[in-house]
Amino acid sequence: MITGKQRSYLRKLGQELDPVVFIGKNDVTETVIKELDKNLTAHELVKVKIQEGSILDAKPVANELAEMLDAEFVQAIGRKFVLYRQAPEKEDRKIVLPR
Repeated sequence: MITGKQRSYLRKLGQELDPVVFIGKNDVTETVIKELDKNLTAHELVKVKIQEGSILDAKPVANELAEMLDAEFVQAIGRKFVLYRQAPEKEDRKIVLPR
């Protein structure tokens, strides 16, 4: 569980990110979940965009995916949301969270 201060820090980092995972008209598929898992492992912080063809709402989908992938929901704005998952190995961590 991350603190409010840490969430704020991650929001700031997330503003500069471009979406790397896209959810289309087929909604959340196994491919989307695998791609998101791969990106969280590689980058720790990932921005996701829900395409116009989908009827999903960002916040509920983000919370569901965060729970499935053992990640943290950072924020949702419009059709985009940001998830964070700390790398398990200390030497692989790219983001140092404030205390």
